[in-house]
Amino acid sequence: MALDAQTVLVVEDEQAIASFVAAYLRKDGFAVSMTASGREALTLVATESPALVVLDLMLPDLDGLEVCRRIRETSTLPILMLTARDDDLDKIAGLEVGADDYLTKPFNPRELVARVRAILRRSGDGARAGADGGILQHGELVLDAGRRECHVGDVEIRLAPKEFDLLWELIDHKGLVLTRDQLLERVWGYTFAGDTRTVDVHVRQLRRKLGDASPIVTVWGIGYKAGPVRDASG
Repeated sequence: MALDAQTVLVVEDEQAIASFVAAYLRKDGFAVSMTASGREALTLVATESPALVVLDLMLPDLDGLEVCRRIRETSTLPILMLTARDDDLDKIAGLEVGADDYLTKPFNPRELVARVRAILRRSGDGARAGADGGILQHGELVLDAGRRECHVGDVEIRLAPKEFDLLWELIDHKGLVLTRDQLLERVWGYTFAGDTRTVDVHVRQLRRKLGDASPIVTVWGIGYKAGPVRDASG
């Protein structure tokens, strides 16, 4: 194991699954920490500074949604949520509290490792939106890549990491229609077919947070684009 290997924190109360996931991550060159406790996970996030958290939704003390919510209060640490049910409500809930992505059990461990690598690649300084700085503006909406901040006028809008990246991608290609698969590849880093619901949920969250300042236009049957700036005088 390389001394500079990135650490993945696996938060899973089913020992067999935790060990299985850890084995595949270590085989791929990651260092791994494990815990079955949501409360201990919060402590490990603070003390070990992992590169990414693989977080089970159902935990015995503090559920994954609450763990994710608390992490997001202070950190943009990448989070991959695991859910035992193929239930859209579980998936949407995880994304809405700030998870970067999710997998449904049972899952292919190779897919988990691929998604971990994709999330880390897209969240790294060399790959995320506007990595070398810059400002994007769309009407009153301003994105500052260096500070990873979003403002509408004088008001700062707090965005989850992938919300920021998705909004940047759309505004940076203003007027161009991007399919859900293209957005999955550009924002989440997937080179294989993913669940496009991930894109839809993030779009819905952006519209809720940005209100009338949202530039996102749905192109039915295709995907999304950033539309023209609204004429305030009209």
